[in-house]
This record gives sequence, structure tokens and C-alpha cells, in this order.
Amino acid sequence: MNMIVAYDIADEKRLGAIARIMLDYGTRVQKSIFELQVTPGVFREMQKRVEAVIVAEKDGVKYFPLCGRCSQTVEIIGKGVFTDPDLEYDVF
Repeated sequence: MNMIVAYDIADEKRLGAIARIMLDYGTRVQKSIFELQVTPGVFREMQKRVEAVIVAEKDGVKYFPLCGRCSQTVEIIGKGVFTDPDLEYDVF
């Protein structure tokens, strides 16, 4: 399954932990946005890891599943070439 994950984490330590988890499963496309291609089982594993780190009252993580047809229609405006933002941002 193709998915976009976006998150807003209130604490820097938890933010770094979530970023490291996401790096285990997908590709960073912006500082707090990742693209994933995972099986349902791997997705559930990732969710459990995320839920063990976040504080639900303060942090937010959103999962946006993309159907196969939808993922084929993604448009890129701007650079148009993937640049690994991990080289641009510090991961705590």
C-alpha cells in the first residue's frame, strides 16, 4: 500500500524518534512528510512503534493512503527532481 505520513510533534526528542521510525519505512519528501510503500502488516508494526512514542494530547500523526490509481497521478511542481531532504535537515 502506498501512503503519505505527515506529523507534528511537540517535543524535539519525540520528533527525532518519530523521524527515525519513519526513515525505517519510507522516504522523506519534506521535513515532516514521508512517502511509504508498505504491506498492511508492516504498516501496523509502524503504527505501534509510533503510538509508543507520541503523546496523543500533544502530538499528531496523519496517515493518507493512496490508491494505485491516485499514486500514479501525483504531480510535482518546482524542482521536479527528488532531492534527499535528510541532507538538508538534522534528524535529532
